[in-house]
Amino acid sequence: MKSKPFLGYAPLSPEAKLRKHKFLAEAIRPVEISPGMTVGNLLGQMSGMSIQARNLGNCARVLSRMFEDPDRPTILLGLAGPLIAAGLRNVIRDLIVGGYIDVVVSTGAILYQDIYQARGYKHYKGTPAADDRILRDLYIDRIYDTYVDEEAFWKTDIWCGKIADELPPGNYSSRQYLDFLGAHLDDERSIVYQCHRLGIPIFAPAINDSSIGIGLTEHRHRCNLESRPGIAIDSIQDNYELTQIVAKSKKTAAIYVAGGVPKNYINDSIVMSYIFGLERGHAYAIQVTTAVSLDGGLSGSTLGEAQSWGKIKKDAAFAMAWVEPSVSLSLLAAYALEKHPAPARPRLVFSWEGDILKELNPEKVARKARQKKL
Repeated sequence: MKSKPFLGYAPLSPEAKLRKHKFLAEAIRPVEISPGMTVGNLLGQMSGMSIQARNLGNCARVLSRMFEDPDRPTILLGLAGPLIAAGLRNVIRDLIVGGYIDVVVSTGAILYQDIYQARGYKHYKGTPAADDRILRDLYIDRIYDTYVDEEAFWKTDIWCGKIADELPPGNYSSRQYLDFLGAHLDDERSIVYQCHRLGIPIFAPAINDSSIGIGLTEHRHRCNLESRPGIAIDSIQDNYELTQIVAKSKKTAAIYVAGGVPKNYINDSIVMSYIFGLERGHAYAIQVTTAVSLDGGLSGSTLGEAQSWGKIKKDAAFAMAWVEPSVSLSLLAAYALEKHPAPARPRLVFSWEGDILKELNPEKVARKARQKKL
C-alpha cells in the first residue's frame, strides 16, 4: 500500500531527513538586552542573530582569534572612506596605541585630515541639505554632513610641502615621508604622530590623490622656481617595503575598513611575496564596508573571492559585514578593548636601513637581540 501524503507533502526518505536535519541544526538566538550590558557582550550575542548583526558578530569572533593566536600574526589595517570626518580619529588612534595594529595602510585623505586636526583645526557638524554654492563663497568644504575650513586646508597643504623642504633631496617611500611628518606633530590624539612615536609603519600608496599630494606638488613647484632639487614619493619603494613586512611575518591578518586602494594594496603585498620565493595568504581577515559585490569592483569583492587569488588562505578565518564604518568600526573597537585589554600583544619592532627591513621581531625578542649585540 502506498503511503498517503502528509498535509499535502510526500514523506521524506531517511536520507533526505538526515540532510534536512543538518540544515536545521542551529536555531537563531534572539539577542537579549539587559541593563548594564557591555558592547562586548552585545557583539558576542549578535553572532547568533541574522543579517548584518550576525556578520558583525562573526567579525568580532575573527578579531578575537587574531589577537589570541600564539603565532602573533602581523595585523595590517586598511583605511578608506571619510573616517576622520565621521569622528573615528580617536578610535583608530586607540587601536594603534593599544597594540591591536602593527601596520597602517591608508588613503592620503584620512591621514591628511588627521594632520589637519593635529594642527588645531576641526571638523564641524553640517547637513547634506546645505546649499553648496553658499558654502563655496565662504570657503567651507562639505564631506556629506560634515564641514571643514578650506582656508585651514590651504594652510595645511602648504605645511606638508614646507616639511618636505627639510628632507634631503631624493626619493622616499610614503612610509618615510609620513614618519617625518609625524615627527613634526605634537598631538597625543593624532594617528600619524602616534605611529611615528611607536615605530608603526604607515603607507599611503595613493598619497598623490590627496591634499598631502597637493602640498607635495606645491613643494615641487617651488623647487623648480628656485632651481633646486626636492623630494618625490617612490610608490614602488612602498611596494617593496610592505612586501618585506609580509615576507618576514610568521602570519598576517588584515582588517579592511571600507575598501579602495588600501584593501588592494594589502592584498597585493601577499601576491608580491613570490619575489622572496614565498607563497603567502592572510590567516585572518575581516572587512566592514557598504560597497556592493555585484559590480565586480574590488571594494565590495568578498574575502572568499580573494581566496581564488591566494590573498586569503584556503583555511583562513574571515568575515565581512556590510555596515557603514562609523557604526561598525566603533563597535568592533569597543569589543576589542573590552575583550582583549591593552596592551593587547607585544609590539613589533621594525628595523629599517633605507628601504631594507633588516629585522621584524616582537618587542621582547628585539630587546634580547640588541642586548646580545652589546
